[in-house]
Amino acid sequence: QVQLVESGGGLVQPGGSLRLSCAASGFTFSVYAMRWYRQAPGKEREVVATITSTGGFTTYADSVKGRFTISRDNAKNTVYLQMNSLSPADTAVYYCGAPQGGWSRPYWGQGTQVTVSS
Repeated sequence: QVQLVESGGGLVQPGGSLRLSCAASGFTFSVYAMRWYRQAPGKEREVVATITSTGGFTTYADSVKGRFTISRDNAKNTVYLQMNSLSPADTAVYYCGAPQGGWSRPYWGQGTQVTVSS
C-alpha cells in the first residue's frame, strides 16, 4: 500500500534552515506529482508546494515563495522541501502528499513537526 514517511523536522531559530524529506513507497513514484502541506495549530492544512512528476515545474504558496524549494529524486522515491529564512509563522506539522485519483483526498504521511522559535 502507499506509504509516505516524512523526516527532517525539528526546532530551529528564526532565520534558520531545515530540509525535510519524504520517502515514498507502494506506488510508481516517478509518474505522480507530489505536494508538501502544513498544518499549524488551530488552522486548516494548506498546500505549501507542488512538484510535477519529472520535477520540471513547481508551484508555491505565496507565504513561502522565495524561501522554500521543493525537489525530488525519482531514483530514490523521495521528495524534499528545503526551507530557508524560517520564521515563527512557519511553525507547523509538515506532511507530504501523493494524489489519490486527484488531490481532493490525497495520501498523507504521518507528518514531521517544525518549530521555529528563539
